[in-house]
Amino acid sequence: MHIIKKENHKTHIPTDHTLIINEIERSMIFYDWQFILSSLPSGSFLVGGYIRDLILGRLKSEIDVDIIVPKNAIDIGKKIAYKFDGKFIILDDKRDIVRIIFKHISFDIASKISPSIEIDLLGRDFSINAIAFSLDKKFIIDPSNGIKDLKISLLRTNSKKNLLDDPLRILRCFRFVSELNFNIDINLINFIKTYKNHLRLVANERINYEIQRIIKGEEATKAIKLINQLKIFSYIQSQKNLIFIDLEKINLEEFNKNEKQKFLPLFFLFLILDEYSLKNLQFNKSDISQIKLLRKWNSLLRIKTIYELNETEIFDLHKELEQILPSFILFLPETFHGNWLARWRDKDDKLFHPSHLIKGEVLKKYLEIQDGPILGMLINYLSRELAFNRLDNFDEAIYKGKQWIQQNAPKCD
Repeated sequence: MHIIKKENHKTHIPTDHTLIINEIERSMIFYDWQFILSSLPSGSFLVGGYIRDLILGRLKSEIDVDIIVPKNAIDIGKKIAYKFDGKFIILDDKRDIVRIIFKHISFDIASKISPSIEIDLLGRDFSINAIAFSLDKKFIIDPSNGIKDLKISLLRTNSKKNLLDDPLRILRCFRFVSELNFNIDINLINFIKTYKNHLRLVANERINYEIQRIIKGEEATKAIKLINQLKIFSYIQSQKNLIFIDLEKINLEEFNKNEKQKFLPLFFLFLILDEYSLKNLQFNKSDISQIKLLRKWNSLLRIKTIYELNETEIFDLHKELEQILPSFILFLPETFHGNWLARWRDKDDKLFHPSHLIKGEVLKKYLEIQDGPILGMLINYLSRELAFNRLDNFDEAIYKGKQWIQQNAPKCD
């Protein structure tokens, strides 16, 4: 069904309206949503991301459809939801916007807010989202030349007002860079530089959502570099709290697909926000804790090189960063990447996956010690001995444990 073709790493996007119209109509059948057309009034339009993603060949199994109706979107939405057994949600009572959710598809229906669809489209965020298809007359409306911008991978807006009407659109620029590998028009860059601090007016939950999308995109490296260059989050934190890395020199050849998907987002998040800002933007405790650990060990590496860390520091590093080590490896010289990843992938590697040969309860029984700091220090010592291959079995552990207690337990006069 998709009209996009990839040849020699170049994207071929059609500009012929007839071809696009044919693909839109085929997609309605393919995704099985033509059933609602009979319930829409004359003068209804398909708009936004559905058309953009269809032209780019990016429609997925679960899709979102945006429709503009002449008026009474709430009433129309209620009737469609009732008729076809969908879940009905009012998104914005004042602006007359509703959502209807079915199993693999959701519809956002909004009332037209301007005298004409062209004026409505000109007020949308970017030209690539300002394309409409008349559902009854079967023609394309593209007042901003969005189809052309899709072809040249350009993110462009008509005016600064389109950004200021909803400043979250500033972040959406970087989401489209990350997800679509688009370039940002120079005029839009200048708007962003001037008005980036308007992000402070946006709800933190919405900012959080856009950041999550940005750091997970296939071209996140490009987006993160731009975010830091333009100091997008300077309104929430000082740039001195950030650690800048030349992302163009980051080599990901040693990382497999799963590792990239799982650990690169955390690495990118580290590069744009500190733990204080993450807390303000309502990131979860796990993200904040992990960023804090990455910052701790990255800060140490700015005092010492990885070669200068002593044995205890190396052990503590692996113990604290075990679950997220691939995110940290990117801060190390490239010569470390292959070896460290190979060892981390080996779940039996006792240094990269620190473990205990003997449980605390067993140590308490055999060494006649109680719960407390000494027991914790002893367990950590034996784990370190195991990690560096100086411990092979239970008897050795008990023997070394006794020696350690004699040397480290408090002495009574």
